[in-house]
Parts: sequence; structure tokens; C-alpha cells
Amino acid sequence: MADLPGYVRSCLDTGKLLFLAILVSGGIVLQILACALYNNWWPMLSAITYVILPMPLLFFAGSDDSIFSESDNSWVNFTKFLTGFSTIGSIAIPCILKHAGVICWGALAMELSSFFVFVLAMMCFMGMNNDDGYGYSML
Repeated sequence: MADLPGYVRSCLDTGKLLFLAILVSGGIVLQILACALYNNWWPMLSAITYVILPMPLLFFAGSDDSIFSESDNSWVNFTKFLTGFSTIGSIAIPCILKHAGVICWGALAMELSSFFVFVLAMMCFMGMNNDDGYGYSML
């Protein structure tokens, strides 16, 4: 990709950014539709976990350690635990709400599809960062 002219590289980077924006916007739309279509705003409770999810990475992950590698650093291990806890919470909250009879099957399906769209956006973001060769040291 280094042999491409600058304007082509810029266009490709803009396309990648546009794709990520569409994915994140689609996840937000699914999240809101899960609430609005069924006239029940309890599914919005799982949006809190989307806000909490990156916080351990921002606060506890060191700049010299990768979160995907084995580490003896207790802060990195604590970060992995809190990130996993938040991720499972964003799946568990809609499931618990459905089990309690607070939301219906359609809202549950939209909530879970919203979660998977957000996960797809994060995976695409990390894959696009690895293509650059300098990526974020936190991830």
C-alpha cells in the first residue's frame, strides 16, 4: 500500500472511516429501535455497559503492555477482568430483562444484534489499525 499515491491512500482511509461510522451508527439505531418499537426503555440499560467498556483500558492498561499478550502485571490482568465483566454484562442485561419478563423477544434480538454490530465495529477498527503499522499501543 506504500506504493499508492497519496490521494488514493487518503480515499481508502476515508472509506474505512465511513464504514466504521456506518457500523457504529447502525448499532446505535438498533439500540434505540429495541426501545422505541416496543415502547419499553429498559433495554437502554445495556447502553451503560458500552460506556463503561473502554474505561478499564483507559485507566489501567499501560502503554508498553499489550492487552492480548500474557502478562505478570496485575493492573493489566485487572483490566482484562473488568473488560470481560463489562462485555458479559452487555449480553447478560438484556437476557436477564427478558427472563424477568420486562422486555419481549424482539427487543432482546435487537439488543443482541446491536451488541454484535458494535463488536464487529471494534474488530474492524483494530484490524484497520494493524494495517497502518503503528496502531495503538494500548490494544
